[in-house]
Amino acid sequence: MILSVIIPVYNEQETVTVLLDQVIGAPLPQEMKGLELVVVDDCSTDLTRERLDGYEAPSRSDGVEVVLQLKGHENNRGKGAALRTGFSIATGQILLIQDADLEYDPADYPVLLKPILSGRADVVYGSRFLGGPHRVLFFWHYQGNRFLTLISNMLTDLNLTDMETCYKAFTAETLGKINLESDRFGFEPEFTAKVARSGCRPITGAPMPKARKSVGRTACRRSGPS
Repeated sequence: MILSVIIPVYNEQETVTVLLDQVIGAPLPQEMKGLELVVVDDCSTDLTRERLDGYEAPSRSDGVEVVLQLKGHENNRGKGAALRTGFSIATGQILLIQDADLEYDPADYPVLLKPILSGRADVVYGSRFLGGPHRVLFFWHYQGNRFLTLISNMLTDLNLTDMETCYKAFTAETLGKINLESDRFGFEPEFTAKVARSGCRPITGAPMPKARKSVGRTACRRSGPS
């Protein structure tokens, strides 16, 4: 089984190669025999593309095959568009979304993947607010996140705790059932609404104890309508 990690990037020159090293070194369940990194540069204006072009992916000591795919946009199109580009070239049976700003720790991958591999879920949301210690958020950012999650839950009849989380893992079969259109940060509620209507197995929330404060920039510029 192959895990495809989709990584949208925009002006992440300080963190992108560090993140790639962390993804390649992340612990993986034994079912995973291949790790595919699909990096989509959304027309960065700094040295992100140069960092990516010069990056040489290390091998893993456990024998899991590592494949790196790089794709670039000629114009800045937004996070949703970058993700759709990544989805279109990913080959894994399970896909996982990863931002490049170091807010989310790839060491949490086993927690995200377990409900899918055990057959309990087709989609898993990594929650920053479930169980155990979690990173401190700015007050209004936290309240805004909870408000958006509440509205999403009311519209989809779900009980998510962190709809806006970057970390979403899902099967390729589930992705094939939905048609995504949002180019920018409207991707999060659109994805949630459409998978809720797709008939997939229950969406599961998983705690992310290793989530930490972002040190980079948000992947893909937030500009124009969502």
